Amino acid sequence: MHDDQDEPLAHGLKQRHLTMLGLGGVIGAGLFVGSGAGIAVAGPGIVVSYLIAGALAMLVMRMLGEMSAAMPASGSFSVHAERALGRWAGFSVGWLYWFLLVVVLAVEATAAAQIAHGWVPGIAQWAWVLIFMVVFTCANLAAVKNFGEFEFWFAGLKVAAIVLFLGLGLLAAFGVLPETEAVGVTNLTGAGGFLPNGWEGVVAGVLTVVFAFGGLEVVTIAAAETEDPARNVARAVRAAVWRILFFYVGSMVVIVTVLPWTAQKAGISPYVTVLDAIGVPAAGQIMNIVVFVALLSALNANLYGSSRMVFSLAERGEAPKALLKVSGGEGESGGVPRRAVLASVAFGFVSVVLNLLWPDTVFLYMLNAVGAVLLFVWGLIAASQLRLRRRIEREAPETLTLKMWGFPWLTWVTLAGLGGVLLLMLTDDAARPQLLWSAAATGAVLVVAMVRELRARRA
Repeated sequence: MHDDQDEPLAHGLKQRHLTMLGLGGVIGAGLFVGSGAGIAVAGPGIVVSYLIAGALAMLVMRMLGEMSAAMPASGSFSVHAERALGRWAGFSVGWLYWFLLVVVLAVEATAAAQIAHGWVPGIAQWAWVLIFMVVFTCANLAAVKNFGEFEFWFAGLKVAAIVLFLGLGLLAAFGVLPETEAVGVTNLTGAGGFLPNGWEGVVAGVLTVVFAFGGLEVVTIAAAETEDPARNVARAVRAAVWRILFFYVGSMVVIVTVLPWTAQKAGISPYVTVLDAIGVPAAGQIMNIVVFVALLSALNANLYGSSRMVFSLAERGEAPKALLKVSGGEGESGGVPRRAVLASVAFGFVSVVLNLLWPDTVFLYMLNAVGAVLLFVWGLIAASQLRLRRRIEREAPETLTLKMWGFPWLTWVTLAGLGGVLLLMLTDDAARPQLLWSAAATGAVLVVAMVRELRARRA
């Protein structure tokens, strides 16, 4: 079932790149800044919200890891969906994921530009966006190992920041740091108890934080560009999901233990609030740097992921064949899908311009249109795994080096969980517009996919 031997892309990524990509692609502003919104609705119960959302993401990644280890491909879950469910599924999930990445790319570039503009007001925000886009386009046009190195060091800084935060937080909680007292479980049980807003708060918290786990999928896309895709993707998936869960849940435990959950302020990173409280000088500026790096890291990973996805679509005749051209050259310097990179960055530039000109109208609609796409992608991954597992067991059981736990029951539980989150979005006033716009975008792509399918059958 392996077909990575025919992959024209270079094998310039190493295991260390892949492991850090797994960590770096997902640790972003959603954790450092967005987690405050989850704490506001769930209180200390946010720990349970992250455990539930993290378990869902972990199960999806385990399924994706199983299929990618057995059948490594640069199109990852788009290729799996095509093999399991038909061309319409591969086309739909591939284009939806590409659209998701290039729209989110604009959010990251704009947010990073706002931070940089605050540091150097003399350079306009749009100019910063341009600088970032050009730098990362060049990094992605060069050898794939350049992308890997960029992402390795960016992710390393984020991971180091979280580890340092966890260490300082624990020392503060035990009263080891100067001018701190051991807090015990006071802040977990005071101010309304562990679940101040009941289980409804926990459920609302899940809705707030589940999207923070998006981005892990890029590992399985990148695995096709390593020397031993099957072995490397299995190791990277195993390492990434457990560490992500530890970092996310651990951070939340520290945040709600060190300070009462009511001490968090809207619009201010919970990490900054905690670091300020335990007396870390210039905590706000330190976190600004970490968030800045997190945004650029995510921008880099999304540009990479979107270019490989559209390249894979072109390989299967689902995107213009012109995107198939890869760079020449020996070894790692060759095999870069430069036209696919430029096509992705071009749409990224369009998204950025829309975000700068009409952030509250045109771009907001685009952002809403991709709001729930991640859940649709995860749903198709689970559906694909249900179909492919049996086929792999029959045709090439030796390739099942990474197996989904409790198959098929846990796969069905995951699908039910994803359905539950979509149902919650439908009943939530704030999330409903995202779900409806995303459903409309998904419906439009499905219609195009079905029309193409009918035309192909008649031909």
